[in-house]
Amino acid sequence: MKFIRLLAVIPCMALLLAPLVANRVEPRVFGLPFLLFWIMLWIILSSLVMLIIHKFETKDLNE
Repeated sequence: MKFIRLLAVIPCMALLLAPLVANRVEPRVFGLPFLLFWIMLWIILSSLVMLIIHKFETKDLNE
């Protein structure tokens, strides 16, 4: 199941395209400008995506 690795593209694109899509100060989220909140959110979500990929990869190795 090597196609599961393509999930890693989602956080990369979200962070690379963030300045084009989310480059504004308002609205503020938790007191942070929206772009900074977006970047911090995707750093956390990137870890979750990598955990999902890891779970599928180790499952394939055990079979």
